[in-house]
Amino acid sequence: MPAGLPGTSYADNFGNPQDGRFVIFDALSGPKDSPFDMDIDPVTGDPNNTSTGALSTGIGFGSPPIIGLTAPDSIKAAGFTDAYVPGVTKPDGTASANSSIMYIGGGRSDEFGVSDPYTAGWGICGAGNGGSRDSGANTGFGLQMVTATGAVANGAAVEAGFVNRSGVALTTGQSVFGSASVAMVAPS
Repeated sequence: MPAGLPGTSYADNFGNPQDGRFVIFDALSGPKDSPFDMDIDPVTGDPNNTSTGALSTGIGFGSPPIIGLTAPDSIKAAGFTDAYVPGVTKPDGTASANSSIMYIGGGRSDEFGVSDPYTAGWGICGAGNGGSRDSGANTGFGLQMVTATGAVANGAAVEAGFVNRSGVALTTGQSVFGSASVAMVAPS
């Protein structure tokens, strides 16, 4: 089920929505035609089903919240680290080598049931408030904790490569989960 954006049209959700409220979703199920994109509603059989993607570690994150004015202390007080990547960064602040921190068993297994975690292209993506859901290559746009060094309007870069999609302007020292301006790599 590709991710649907609240506040955009029904038809737009089946294309590549970017309007509506910002939502977060699983990189392996939220982009259209991603590995776990199942468009058929299991109850009604409707082939045009949308949701916010599969449940996974990281649900609850979003571009809001806007965090403090005293980064990096305010980021740490909120329970994160600077440059934190939801679904990828481990509690100690380092990146995971595979998807096992996000999915039980890494999200996939071989024909014998042996875990075969993804090593690229997994995590939490975001769309809405002007940010597209799909890259055009069955991938989405990841998130990262970034901090404003000046005034940043919605839709403007907070740091190089990460855009403010919170729906509100930021002031110097505020942090937010910025939406990547470059799409994630294909899951592998």
